[in-house]
Parts: sequence; structure tokens; C-alpha cells
Amino acid sequence: MLPKKEIGQDFLNLFYHELVDFDLEHQNKLNLFILKIANNRFAYDELINELYDNIITFSLSRHELDSFKNSHGGKKFIAARDKFRDYTSNEGELGEVLLYCFLESHLEAPKILTKLEIKTANNDYVKGADGVHLLKLNSSDFQLIFGESKLDSDLKNGIYDAFKSIMKFLDYKKNKVRFETNLINSQLIKESVDDSTYDFLKKIIIPSANEDEYNIDKSFGIFLGFDIKVDDDKKNLSNAEFRRYLRETTKNSVLSSVKTIKKQIEKKELWGYTFYLYIVPFTELKEIRKDIIEKLTT
Repeated sequence: MLPKKEIGQDFLNLFYHELVDFDLEHQNKLNLFILKIANNRFAYDELINELYDNIITFSLSRHELDSFKNSHGGKKFIAARDKFRDYTSNEGELGEVLLYCFLESHLEAPKILTKLEIKTANNDYVKGADGVHLLKLNSSDFQLIFGESKLDSDLKNGIYDAFKSIMKFLDYKKNKVRFETNLINSQLIKESVDDSTYDFLKKIIIPSANEDEYNIDKSFGIFLGFDIKVDDDKKNLSNAEFRRYLRETTKNSVLSSVKTIKKQIEKKELWGYTFYLYIVPFTELKEIRKDIIEKLTT
């Protein structure tokens, strides 16, 4: 039995799905989601309202959530909120939250753990994947999805940084994959699951070649947030014209980066891995990411 997904379709309803499972070859997929546009601006307030609930299941393990089952909902939110770094120095955790939401709601890959939930203090820095999800392909084939999120005003810089981080993660000399797998196993022991569920998950995540019952491959979920520039004269377009302009401009910008993504996979010889990319544009990214985290955590 797979863990329960916590993020549903309501999250996806906040976005225009501009590119749907765009084929990057070798089973790699790219999805472009554009936040709803109203009155010639992105509906950030609606996103924040949705994330108030989502950061609880993102930040807290199932064991922690179970410990709050008889408590008022506000206690769960406070516990989740307190794990975030201070918004003034928080440059990446918004991307981690959004990647978690997309992997659960769109890819339907439930969370195994997130980097944030194993922090013991909000100023901790936990190395490794931003999160780990489990995707069921069929009754015997599964993928363990390691998350990597990057927020960069320049989309191509974000792509380079994401693949640079992935290569560091796959550095066999440093045994980061083995460390992450052991971490998953140790966290599963702490989770609020019964013995049969634990045994099932362990068989999937750490399969035995002798049993040949389950196959598990490693894959990567990548979230890329970038800046879409809007000239002052475009802000004066009618609402309908502005929506068309921004959606089309963003789509063209992302499509122009497809070659860069494919080249990174080829250059780094990552053909045996599957990549699920989620791209979302922002306006004034540097300021808005701090503003969103500030409103979520203060």
C-alpha cells in the first residue's frame, strides 16, 4: 500500500497548464504551469491561501501529523511554519514546497519525506534531495523521485544549476544516493504506518535482486521558477490581451530552453534516468518569493 497523497486537484486549478507532458525524449516530460492571471497580474494571494494548508503536510512527517490528530489545526500550522528559514534569508524553500505540490497533485507520486521535515531547527541546513516521492508505474515497477528545485531569474541558469546539483547528488564517491536511501529507511521506521505497509514500502525502496518482485529506478523531479519580464506598455493591455500575451510569451521562453535541457541530459550522460520538469514563471521573483514565505510564516 502506497502512502496517501495529500495534495489534490484544487492546487492545479490555480494554474493554466500551458505545456502538458511536453516530450523531452527518453520518457522525460516537461510541464509548464502559469499561475492564474487577474487584472494583469498573477494571482499570488490565491496561491498563498492554498499553500497555508499545503505547508503542513510538506513540513511535517506523518508521525508528527499523527501526534497532532487530537489537537487544534492551528498547532499543526505553527509546527510546520516554524521549520521554515526566516523569510529575509529564505531563497529556496518556496520552490521545494511547489515541487512537492506538483509531484503529488499532477504526477500522483506521494511524498516519502521532505528535507524540511527532518530539520530540528529552522536555521538547519540539510543537504541532499529537497524531497523524495514514490511513483508507481505498474504492479512491479516503481520510481523513487528525488526532488531538486531552483529559483533563478534566468531560466537557463536555473537549468544549469539544477543539473549541477543532480550530478553532485549522483557522485558515487560521496555515496549521497546510498545515504539518502538509508535516510528514507530510517525515516520510514518512524512513520505512522502499520507493519505490513512498512514491509511493503521497504521491499520497494530497497528491493532484493533475489526476490525479483519489485523493480525500483531512480528519477528526478525538477522545479524551475524564473522571471518573466513585462514591459510597462504591456501592462496597459486589456485584461484579455494581457493574458494572451503573458501566456504566449512564457510558453515561447520555455520552449526556447528545451534544447538546453536536452543538452544537459546528453552532456552528463543521464539517459538512464527519468526527469519530470515543472516550470512556473514569476514576476520580480527575488522579491515575490520572500513576500510569499513571509506571509506564510509570520
